[in-house]
Amino acid sequence: MNFTFSEEHEMLREMARKFADEELRPRAAQVDEDGEVSKDVLNKIAELGMLGVPFPEEYDGGGMGELGYCVLIEELARGCMSTAIVVGGHVSIGAMAIYLAGSDEQKERWLKPMARGEKLGAFGMTEPEAGSDASAMRTVAEEKGDHYILNGQKTYITNGGISDIYSVFALTTPGAGTRGISGFIIEADMPGFSTGKPERKMGIRGSHTTDLFFENVKVPKENLLGERDRGFIVAMKTLDVGRVSLAAMCLGMAKEALDLSVKHAKERVQFGKPIGELQAIKWMLADMTSQIYALDTMVYRTAWMYDEGIKFTREAAICKFAASQTLCSVVDNAVQIHGGMGYMTDFPIERMYRDARITRILEGTDEIQKLVISGNLLKKGKY
Repeated sequence: MNFTFSEEHEMLREMARKFADEELRPRAAQVDEDGEVSKDVLNKIAELGMLGVPFPEEYDGGGMGELGYCVLIEELARGCMSTAIVVGGHVSIGAMAIYLAGSDEQKERWLKPMARGEKLGAFGMTEPEAGSDASAMRTVAEEKGDHYILNGQKTYITNGGISDIYSVFALTTPGAGTRGISGFIIEADMPGFSTGKPERKMGIRGSHTTDLFFENVKVPKENLLGERDRGFIVAMKTLDVGRVSLAAMCLGMAKEALDLSVKHAKERVQFGKPIGELQAIKWMLADMTSQIYALDTMVYRTAWMYDEGIKFTREAAICKFAASQTLCSVVDNAVQIHGGMGYMTDFPIERMYRDARITRILEGTDEIQKLVISGNLLKKGKY
């Protein structure tokens, strides 16, 4: 097997890393404090073509697949996790749902401007009473002639309030559970659609997280995403892809935490020598490095599987579960290595510690990933 990246991927990484170094890392603390990623930064991201990296060129994308997108999002997360989350909410799930299930006409009308970065996207699945249990969904889309009437509420939606296009899921056959859910493409200016105020969060504070409200929203039938009552399958396929790219974000931030820890271990002197010479610190650095190496291999193998058309649902769940566990472990060790400095808001490790925790909840909780993994294992009867 060839474990090297193509020249094109290496060029993408170099571009993304330069952007993260120059534009994201210097602003990350301010983004956390202000509670938003500036439009200026988002415009620059769009201008560089980052918002269409995984999509085919025929849809005005970069044609670099999930492998290329993971390269990109890893580097962005090294600079600022909040910014990476905004990009991920748009690309990995908002636009990805339309790419995976949309008709040619829908892709022409909505995916193309999303890939070009002219329109920002989001994904609406979670509700106040329906988180991990999608069958408890209460948002309803009632068929009325040539359109649907959408009523209900979504909650904790990344990019809520700042997006132009939303991939939203609602019940079209109440009482049928997940077999009665359909996907819809909702535009922000549709009458009856509104968003709540941004939530105040522990971490990833620069990303907007809001409720979505639907009050008799008239949705044309041509906005139906995929087949009626098959929306749950669309959502799950989308989340499979999103889990891989979220794992890439975790990988990027874990590498950043390790690099900061190595630098500190070489500079901080205690007992007459740099703390990096102490066995306790060496062991923590070794643990962090080993975990990151395993995750790095896992992320890019799984992204490759998707690009090659190989079934990867189990691997996506493993990847996402391992990534969130790895990141939380790595940043915890990073705080310990930095000591009191790691606990202070003046330094990036404290922010990274807060940012990391959400990864065990986003794109399906760790517990849901375990159910997917074990369910697949039991179904197959072997590894």
